[in-house]
Amino acid sequence: MYPPPAPARRDFISVTLSPGRSYDGGRGLRRRSCWRKWKQLSRLQRTVVLFLLVVLMLVGLLSYVHVADEWAAVDSRSAAAWQMRPANPPVLPAPQKAAENPEAVAGLSPQKPQRHFRRGPPNLQIRAPEGDPQERRQDQAQKRAEVVGEAGWGAEAQRDGLSWRGAGTKPQQGTEPLGKKAEFPPRPSPKAARIQPNPASQNARQKAVVDAFLHAWAGYRKFAWGHDELKPLTRSFSEWFGLGLTLIDALDTMWILGLKKEFQEARNWVSKRLLFQKDVDVNLFESTIRILGGLLSAFHLSGDVLFLKKAEDFGNRLMPAFRTPSKIPYSDVNIGTGVAHPPRWTSDSTVAEVTSIQLEFRELSRLTGDKKFQEAAEEVTRRVHGLHGKLDGLVPMFINTNSGSFTHLGVFTLGARADSYYEYLLKQWIQGGKKERQLLEDYLEAVDGVRKHLLARSEPRKLTFVGELNHGRFSAKMDHLVCFLPGTLALGAHHGLPAEHMELAQALMDTCYQMYRQMETGLSPEIAHFNLQRTKAVKDVQVKAADRHNLLRPETVESLFYLHRLTGDRKYQDWGWEILRSFNTYTRVPSGGYSSISNVQDPRHPQPRDKMESFFLGETLKYLYLLFSDDPDLLSLDAYVFNTEAHPLPIWAPS
Repeated sequence: MYPPPAPARRDFISVTLSPGRSYDGGRGLRRRSCWRKWKQLSRLQRTVVLFLLVVLMLVGLLSYVHVADEWAAVDSRSAAAWQMRPANPPVLPAPQKAAENPEAVAGLSPQKPQRHFRRGPPNLQIRAPEGDPQERRQDQAQKRAEVVGEAGWGAEAQRDGLSWRGAGTKPQQGTEPLGKKAEFPPRPSPKAARIQPNPASQNARQKAVVDAFLHAWAGYRKFAWGHDELKPLTRSFSEWFGLGLTLIDALDTMWILGLKKEFQEARNWVSKRLLFQKDVDVNLFESTIRILGGLLSAFHLSGDVLFLKKAEDFGNRLMPAFRTPSKIPYSDVNIGTGVAHPPRWTSDSTVAEVTSIQLEFRELSRLTGDKKFQEAAEEVTRRVHGLHGKLDGLVPMFINTNSGSFTHLGVFTLGARADSYYEYLLKQWIQGGKKERQLLEDYLEAVDGVRKHLLARSEPRKLTFVGELNHGRFSAKMDHLVCFLPGTLALGAHHGLPAEHMELAQALMDTCYQMYRQMETGLSPEIAHFNLQRTKAVKDVQVKAADRHNLLRPETVESLFYLHRLTGDRKYQDWGWEILRSFNTYTRVPSGGYSSISNVQDPRHPQPRDKMESFFLGETLKYLYLLFSDDPDLLSLDAYVFNTEAHPLPIWAPS
């Protein structure tokens, strides 16, 4: 039989109305749906999600704490700066005491840096480095940020009592102890470097130096901006390290000459473009005296902590050079990889190079509180002090990085590869407040060794010169580099060493001047040979064909500066003026820049070499400007000591 039919199915809708609630558009359903999806995840999946959420929360919390600490550090640095610097920076160079009531001026609002105008001839128009509109907009934003932020420049520099007339801070009465790194940024040099406030206060000769600098800078700025050296004839550039050597070398020169606009533009390049993380070998000595010394000097003169930060970064990258079996550093180090090595052809370093980095490394330690820089550099000095192979204080030219011993014994010179060893003995003693007796004794012994073994007199003018000794055989050869010696001897006499040092300095100064005077172009050769035969028809200064080039070197004008500053004799200014005129006549390139020349004996065809060394702006023009000043307080020799690249660093305990 058939089953009975199924009952009819009824469709219906059930609606439940809850009192006090309204329809929410399904949000409740979506919440319940998310919860169901969460419950459907495995335990491992839920654990991973929760872990990621916790990590994100921790990162956010740490970021907040870091930003808060940064702002707190800025506030504390500003407060510390108010206590360390006077309210009104002095115009005179005498060290000023800190303001007794810094709170009295704490309410002053920071001033915006004034717009500065270029000095020099009105027809010298220099265009800013080319760039696309987007880059220019980024640069403008960067400048606005720098005015209110990073390095104490502009508003912060004004607030901290810095001005173009020099840093006015309380003088330090000794070396700060070397311990852990300071919590606050170190103070710049407490001695106020009297910077000429306007062109009207510069005399005619100083204005001529400013004109020469601006002409050289115009060529560099237009054709070699940010590169190491200008090639003025081909209107291009050459690279050595790829670190803007000319720009860094010239920073303190621009500050001293009062070139505010040029200094600010160079400072911006350092801030944005000077990066040391690059795979490049640098020479330890050259990069120390030019880059590290230039940055430290710029920090002391301007008070801008940007330069100190860059100096510390660079100093750390040089440290691998000291990792040798003997603690005598390698000549070269890769600042990107940290690999150091000697030259490819030898395991030796030159004595001058390893013993002429101490001023800079000692000062870097004093400023940062990190004693590793000073310890590494002074260990070299201690080891060289005790080595055998010296001759009455005179040292050979080479030293082995493996054994730590002198090599190529029996050859003694005050020229290339040995010159600045003697200079830094004296200057370290002065830098440290005349407390390190061993440095002084080594220097005095060396001066006596020069008198005993290397001095001679030429014919027919009886010029006193410094020759060389090669295994007991005297050579009447004198590098232009040796012309640093008159200035160094005079500096020592100024700081209390025997008066006979000043007498020798004056005699050698006459000789260095004659190396210029007796050349047809009025410019010295790189190497001179002196006539020892009594023949009136022959000049005292003889030049070989391979030695008659001029590299725009500074040593003679450096010594002229010291001799004029310490004797007041204006003839030294006149001699420097002659040299500057010769530079302008035979080395100035119309399109911008100055060029080394190959033949100082041919005024018609001096044969320009198409290279402007960075030291022409860093040293030669700086010393000429200081030479033509009659103000003994413009970078006082009782407050500053110049490194071998003419970068002034403060004396730790002023005499």
